[in-house]
Amino acid sequence: MYIYSAAVPRWLQFLLTDKFYNACLIHPETKKNEKNVYCLDCCISLCPHCVSPHSSHRLLQIRRYVYHDVIRMDDAAKLIDCSYIQSYKTNSAKVVFLNQRLQTKKCSSGNVCSTCDRSLQELYNYCSLSCKVNHLVKTLGTLSGHLFECNYMPLSDSGLDDGLMTPDSVLDPVGSNRTSSGSGGSGGYGGVDCRTTLACTATTEVVRKKRSGCSTFRSPCRPACSPVTEITVNSMNRRKGNPRRAPLY
Repeated sequence: MYIYSAAVPRWLQFLLTDKFYNACLIHPETKKNEKNVYCLDCCISLCPHCVSPHSSHRLLQIRRYVYHDVIRMDDAAKLIDCSYIQSYKTNSAKVVFLNQRLQTKKCSSGNVCSTCDRSLQELYNYCSLSCKVNHLVKTLGTLSGHLFECNYMPLSDSGLDDGLMTPDSVLDPVGSNRTSSGSGGSGGYGGVDCRTTLACTATTEVVRKKRSGCSTFRSPCRPACSPVTEITVNSMNRRKGNPRRAPLY
C-alpha cells in the first residue's frame, strides 16, 4: 500500500493511487474509452479521446499486464531511478509494475522485496515502483537524488495502442546472454540440435529418391550413429509379398 508523504511530489502520488483502465465519464458511449494515459502536468488520467487538449503536456501511457498496471522501463527511467526494481520483458519491451500485487503467502526465505516480502530474482530489492518509493521514504525520509527533471515527454510516434500486454512475458534475465526467444548455450541453432537436423535431412533425401523412382538407395558415406536413418531405409526397401486371391465357393 502506498504511503502518503510530503517528500513525494504530487505527480507521483497521483500516479501511484489513480485508477486506470476505468471507463471515461466524459466519453461513456465511445469505443476504446479506457483511461490509459496519465498527464504529469495535470495529475489526472485520460482516455485516448481526452488527450488532444493535453498534447503539449508530459504524457505517460499506462499499460496493462495480468490485470495490473505497468509502465515501460524506458519511460519510468526518465522520471525516477528504477534501479533494483524487478522488471519483466513482454512485447519486446521491459516493464515495471506501478504497485505491489496481492499475494496469498509471503516468502520468508530467499531474496524478497524490501517492502512487501514478495519473492524476487537475485540483485533486485523491489517488486514495484511504489515499493521502492515507500522504502526510500521510510528509511531516508526523502526522494532527493532519485527523481529526475523531465520537461518534455510526448507519447510515442506510433501513437496510442490499447496498452494490453500479452501474458507471454518473462523475467528480465540477470547476467545472462540468453535471448528472448530462448536460444542460448553452445552447439545449437535456435534451440535445435545439429545431430537431429542431420538425421532429418538424411531421411528427407531417402524419401525424395524413393519418390523419383529409384529402386535402391546407395549412400556413399553413411553416418556411424544414425539409427533413425537406418530404420527408415530398411523399412522403405522392404518388398511386398505376392497378392493372394480369396478362394471361390
